[in-house]
Amino acid sequence: MTGIIAAATAAHVPTLGRAEITPDFQQTLVSGEHVMGAELRALKPDLWVVVSAHWVATFDWVVTCQPVHEGVCVADEAPNLIPGEPYRYRGDAGFAAALIEEFGRAGVPAARNDSKDYGWDYGTYVPLKHLDPNAELAVVGLPSVLMADHAECLKAGAAIHAAAKRLGRKVIFLASTAFSHVLVRGRHNWPTDERMAADKAFIDKLKAGAIDDAISGFGAYSKLVGAEMGGRPLATLLGVARAMAAEGKRLSGKQYGNYAQSSASGNANIVLTAH
Repeated sequence: MTGIIAAATAAHVPTLGRAEITPDFQQTLVSGEHVMGAELRALKPDLWVVVSAHWVATFDWVVTCQPVHEGVCVADEAPNLIPGEPYRYRGDAGFAAALIEEFGRAGVPAARNDSKDYGWDYGTYVPLKHLDPNAELAVVGLPSVLMADHAECLKAGAAIHAAAKRLGRKVIFLASTAFSHVLVRGRHNWPTDERMAADKAFIDKLKAGAIDDAISGFGAYSKLVGAEMGGRPLATLLGVARAMAAEGKRLSGKQYGNYAQSSASGNANIVLTAH
């Protein structure tokens, strides 16, 4: 099977970036990502495609085209938490070019990122640190695009699957994002009861493979919980999942670790696969 072989969400809160600062109540996210990564790598994929809530583009879906991603990740909003963590992963320039072409066919504005000085945001770095600690797989990164509404994100997700199918690649799609994201000071704080209930209901839809149901209610859900980056990474995940399901296969989801808080955000690691 080629195309997107699994679509996932992963937590990226900056305190997961260094073991010495990860609080006890977030350890479930770290251990979950370790198990999740091992199971995803066991599927023998060719690469990760990561949409990060912390790489923000205004107009275009800018695709990383570098053959190698190497640098030092600094969390620009919290350099006290991630002051400089080195990384080195392979890129996949061929897939990146094919994806830009597919975005064009879908009417999704796209551009190349060939900058030799480009550095990863922590939304890309943190989950891959745990999912793929030995950098076994190539990585193609994508931003959250401010001008993209949910409908465009759905189209972009479908285009990612189409590009993978066209190239015969086995791809893991990763939405690096929180669910609820109406923040307050104090890492220990939970989302409100109403937002946690909405997160649970949405996550249950993902785990049940009820993608059309999740899409139909996504606008209201995203507004209620203040979904991170307006729900754009999650909407792209839904576009990927709908494209997977369109091939006539049943989707189901699995959660790795518990739902956990970070400054009133709600975070969970979920994987969708087709059967």
